[in-house]
Amino acid sequence: MSYVGNTDTQRQEMLARCGVDSVDALFEAIPEHLRARSFDVAPAKSELEVIDELSRIANRNYAHLTNFLGGGFYDHFVPSAVGAICSRSEFYTAYTPYQPEVSQGTLQAIYEYQSDICRLTGMDVSNASLYDGGTALYEACQVAIHATHRGRIVVDGGVNPVYRKMLYCYTANLAIEFEEIAVTHGQSNREQIFDSLTDETAAVIVQNPNFFGVVDNHADIVKACHDRGILVIQSVYPVAMSVLATPGQIGADIATGEGQSLGNPLNFGGPYLGFMAMTKALVRKMPGRLVGRTVDRDGKDSFVLTLQAREQHIRRNKATSNICTNQALCALRAHAYLSLVGRSGLRRVADLCYAKAEYAKQRFAQIPGVEVMTASPTFNEFTIRVPMDAGELAGILVERGIAPGLPLGRYYEDMQNYLLVAVTERRTKHEIGLYAETLESVLKG
Repeated sequence: MSYVGNTDTQRQEMLARCGVDSVDALFEAIPEHLRARSFDVAPAKSELEVIDELSRIANRNYAHLTNFLGGGFYDHFVPSAVGAICSRSEFYTAYTPYQPEVSQGTLQAIYEYQSDICRLTGMDVSNASLYDGGTALYEACQVAIHATHRGRIVVDGGVNPVYRKMLYCYTANLAIEFEEIAVTHGQSNREQIFDSLTDETAAVIVQNPNFFGVVDNHADIVKACHDRGILVIQSVYPVAMSVLATPGQIGADIATGEGQSLGNPLNFGGPYLGFMAMTKALVRKMPGRLVGRTVDRDGKDSFVLTLQAREQHIRRNKATSNICTNQALCALRAHAYLSLVGRSGLRRVADLCYAKAEYAKQRFAQIPGVEVMTASPTFNEFTIRVPMDAGELAGILVERGIAPGLPLGRYYEDMQNYLLVAVTERRTKHEIGLYAETLESVLKG
């Protein structure tokens, strides 16, 4: 029976089907104080009026803030073509490519993304992406543990504290031992890392640039670890890889990172994607899925899922991970971005980030009471010390239209007066100068 319309007869028929004689009886199971008195639905509006109203509401957000926030997630420019390509229905509505004969476009896009990550990191093989940078780092630990049959992980203190919290959360009920090594002048403390290596150590985790924006070359750590059969996991910032030594060049075993900076906007915190690449020797331990390239019976290029060591396939309890999907749309955006900017364009972006950050350092160093940390080289992110609580200072500057950076006191107890400042290619000389002038004015006041 169809109940289109709203006549009394139809209402009574519907109530009878439910076994009640009134609407009040239908909802009597809901406590009186929880029942809605009125939905207060506004009168209908035209499309123009709706757009204007929603725009007014959206403008109440701090969308006007000039953004100097970083800490692993960055405000990079995304070409309009990225959204145009990734919004095509054949990509946007695709789910998971179980049937290669009808999923060639999606499979090829993932294959090309994997190739991009291998070129960026200098590694042999990449998977089809993971949920985010922290998840990728956790999965890398699992690869190292399964490959070495050891249960101890040494973590450099310069690794993003958000990632470290995720590691400890994900492994809370697992027999994995972690040891953190504090950084020295922003760089990895070699002496303490070397002293911490034992026969039970599965891997050492380092980051470049690290959470403080400091650039480091971990080749000596890699050599010391390999001499003892220990794997090295390096978390990296993909944009910086166009100008810095890659994980492959220093001999790292696994490279991970957050791919948000590759064509994905900040989006109020997500969705993002984690990338993972490693040496060919570890490929059988790789989590998630991997797309391979082959030929069909007619000799034409074709793409298939060649590695699916997941529990929902035949691996069951022998699966490398319980990751059941990948961030395919975000990975597609990363591939579209890298294809559009190209090798030289990505290097140009990195050069701009570095140059503008150096200019910002110069401006801040001229402000009385502000100290720029210069003990180690940095990429596009650096630390300053201010003569007041950095969290309070950030709140004042936000009210003046500037998101000044990340107060480090929320992650490090002895750094209440420190601020982590990030500068991308989107920040102009005028914006940097305005930030410096506003900061100086606030400190004087």
